[in-house]
Amino acid sequence: MKHGGDLTEAIARHGGAPTSWLDLSTGINPWPWPIQQHLPESVWQRLPSRAETKALLDAARKTYGVPGGACIAAAAGTQALIQLLPYLAAPGSVAIVGPTYSEHAAAWRNAGHPVIEIDNLDACPESAVHAVVVNPNNPDGHVTDCAALTRIAAQFKGRGGWLVVDEAFSDVDPAISAVALCPDWPVVIFRSFGKFYGLAGLRLGFAIGASDMIERIAGALGPWPCSGPALSIGTAALGDQPWADRTRGNLEQQARKLDQVLANAGFTIAGGTPLFRLARHPHARTLHAALARRHIWCRSFDWADDLLRFGLPPDAAGLDRLAAAFRD
Repeated sequence: MKHGGDLTEAIARHGGAPTSWLDLSTGINPWPWPIQQHLPESVWQRLPSRAETKALLDAARKTYGVPGGACIAAAAGTQALIQLLPYLAAPGSVAIVGPTYSEHAAAWRNAGHPVIEIDNLDACPESAVHAVVVNPNNPDGHVTDCAALTRIAAQFKGRGGWLVVDEAFSDVDPAISAVALCPDWPVVIFRSFGKFYGLAGLRLGFAIGASDMIERIAGALGPWPCSGPALSIGTAALGDQPWADRTRGNLEQQARKLDQVLANAGFTIAGGTPLFRLARHPHARTLHAALARRHIWCRSFDWADDLLRFGLPPDAAGLDRLAAAFRD
């Protein structure tokens, strides 16, 4: 999967200003956590302190339910961790459950690891030293249960490898997380701050795992891996449990409304999460182009001609605009 959220290509082809487009190409919460606090000038003028970093990690540890015996490190976005980790991993091939976010395969290939594409963890070959699973998966929302993750993690412990679990979209249902495996198994979990909290531009993500693994990651990231504003905003947002609880309900409601718009247009829902919906239509390619001409941008796939992925419209007007475009 290619990235969403960049309208450059769409605007080059179909014109318009960024503000004229309804961008449904991402899985980012359209109702971000409200940045109401005034950031002091010192946050911009000096390097982040150890106390500020600790405050963020403590908040993340609590929010993500990191158990004792496991550690957590912060980075400037999950993407930085995706690209770094393969260079720290033991030599050998990696099995990646797909189709999924393409940057995982690209990062492992760039680091010299042979990539084996599989369609589920049970198909992981004995030749694989590492495995990567996005959970819930992007774009179909498939959830791999903890029992399956534990079985694979046990295999890689004997091979000296790692099981990497990308939980970028698991904030919508905290029960999905495999964080409980981290103290006992060679599991590295990625958590993305920007998607659920709607602040992708802040660039903040986390790696969770056993202490020796996380120490290697933190050492490779070096000092000050996150900006002062990211530390301050991230700490406050992660500590706002009432907002998170309300947001989960709001996202589920909006996802149901989007499903109805898509169903009325002849789509069948093929999967997704409360942050995005994967929908099937025999003329998906044609509809993707037609929506773009109307300045509505969604995701298409080079591996499936009948699938489109839609992020959540931010309001009723966005839902109505999408429905009207389909009627036209």
